[in-house]
Amino acid sequence: MTSHLDRSRRQLLAGGLAAATTATLPAFVRAQGRPVLKAGDQKGGLRALLEAAGGLEGLGYDIQWSEFPAAAPLAEALNAGAVDSGPIGDAPLIFALAAGTRVKAIGANRSDAYGTAVLVRPDSPLKSAAELKGKSVATNRGSIGHYVTLKAITAAGLKPEDVNIRFLAPADAKLALTQGSVDAWATWEPYTALAEISRHARVLVSGRGLLPGLSYLAATDAAIAAKRPVLQDFLQRVVKAQRWSYRNVDAFSATLARIIGIPPEAAKLQFERRQQQWIAIDAQVIADQQGTADFYRQVGLIKQPLDVKGTFDTGFFNAAA
Repeated sequence: MTSHLDRSRRQLLAGGLAAATTATLPAFVRAQGRPVLKAGDQKGGLRALLEAAGGLEGLGYDIQWSEFPAAAPLAEALNAGAVDSGPIGDAPLIFALAAGTRVKAIGANRSDAYGTAVLVRPDSPLKSAAELKGKSVATNRGSIGHYVTLKAITAAGLKPEDVNIRFLAPADAKLALTQGSVDAWATWEPYTALAEISRHARVLVSGRGLLPGLSYLAATDAAIAAKRPVLQDFLQRVVKAQRWSYRNVDAFSATLARIIGIPPEAAKLQFERRQQQWIAIDAQVIADQQGTADFYRQVGLIKQPLDVKGTFDTGFFNAAA
């Protein structure tokens, strides 16, 4: 689903940093008018954060938002050049890079991985990951839900083929779980918190201790080359908005609930327990990402070894710090 800022909104956001931002843009871009950032997003993601924090005021460029239900279709849009950038988890980024998507991580954040979890119905007899043997799990292919499923079952001594993974979008996966056509659903926030609050599901296995909790702001190579100042400004706004959100938990949670259409208690639960922080892309981030790539190679989801060092652009976060 794609939505555009209306004319009055664009006029409101045209002040402030416009001159400072466009002054550093290439002349050929300025000659064509205000630059446009094609920003991909996921439900409850960057747009909701920026709007709640007032982080879209004084833009020197326009934003064309596109919302995706999961990382996989967002990655496809990045690959096609339909969007310039978007938030993506560590595992989906590996999957996209292995498929040849020309994209780099320009910002990294780390959070508590509890909400990336394998869920079961409240009345399910399943009590552990080991009991998933022979059972069905719904999730998106290449998603962090897929990743936590594989990590959970291998940690329990099972093999990937011991579990029947059905690839479904979040809405379809939730429906499949509640109707009993699958035994479990592997997902992420805010879906986990919403399922818990609504008592449609409970956590069987969380990502805590299994996942590094990394997510990224990724951008296409083409966008990095042509819109670097815009991307720098956008990342800076995201980082500042994140800091604001943790100083204003109640206000942000209420606004987030309204924007994405979930109960306030679910919005607050998923937000508070994530404790998300934007961090520098350092040696530990790169090592953790390499571990994810190596795991995907180990379980056969990618066919060739992937050296992740070249998939980061470390020249952005200092501008955002």
